[in-house]
Amino acid sequence: MTDPQLRNPGFPLDRSWFEEIAVNTPAAEARAAHLGSSRSLKRQWQAAWLVNAVRCMDLTTLAGDDTEARVARLCAKARAPLADHILAGLGLERLSTGAVCVYPTMVAAAVRALRGTDIRVASVATGFPAGLMPLPLRLAEIRYAVEEGAAEIDIVISRALVLRGDWAQLHDEIAAMRAACGAAHLKAILATGDLQTLSNVYKAAMVAMQAGADFIKTSTGKEAVNATLPVSLVMARALRDFGARTGVKIGFKPAGGMKTARDALNWQILMREELGTDWLRPDLFRLGASSMLGDIERQLETHVTGRYAASHRHALA
Repeated sequence: MTDPQLRNPGFPLDRSWFEEIAVNTPAAEARAAHLGSSRSLKRQWQAAWLVNAVRCMDLTTLAGDDTEARVARLCAKARAPLADHILAGLGLERLSTGAVCVYPTMVAAAVRALRGTDIRVASVATGFPAGLMPLPLRLAEIRYAVEEGAAEIDIVISRALVLRGDWAQLHDEIAAMRAACGAAHLKAILATGDLQTLSNVYKAAMVAMQAGADFIKTSTGKEAVNATLPVSLVMARALRDFGARTGVKIGFKPAGGMKTARDALNWQILMREELGTDWLRPDLFRLGASSMLGDIERQLETHVTGRYAASHRHALA
């Protein structure tokens, strides 16, 4: 994982970095469509990229009926995401996901279940998914999750601040959240499906990074529209521009709506083409998903055995 000394130190709000930005939506959509169809990965190359997707996955459960038993099962899957015969067929000794993501009240259970591994526990916070809570309560929720053992905090921003262009308050809120995280990494969920325009997505991403976010994340998974390739392209361009100005590398996490192995490939291709191979590692790239893992496992079993397995053959994520 990223060395804590290399974290985003945060910067003062500087509107000149983003206020004049206007994203060409048709051009972004065309570029995203080209990326999704430009590279065909076959056989061992596809298998290698799918294994990497597993390494970069935040295996997630954020349901109203979550229990400690469900979290323990999820953590067991994070420890061993592929069946033993698939792992052996790929020539791998071990593989695990990058993190497990749960609600704050489930963090302690996840920490117990993952003891002895290097799998990180991430927690959503700040009134997930809407974020419509007073700021002191949002900060208290972050501190609670960190005290329970969370190493990463996925916060949600106040969408209304983006829609009315109140960049100063947005920056101050995220900076306060970053401070509340302490040593835990902060992943800022932009909830891009609620931001109306790609220009707003770029601006919100830039403000979040200026405020100290270690990752920017597309969605909560609860919006009507979640992760899409055009939105992810715009966020990747914001990451690239921020890095060019500051020398700081910020991570990226698409989440919500991604269900297939093809999705895992498409987002990795986008990262590779737009940002380079550094963003194909868990310290700079995560896939927020759970059901996607089942399809990846089936595809890898097909690669190893030559037979496409039914979904019931694999343990549920």
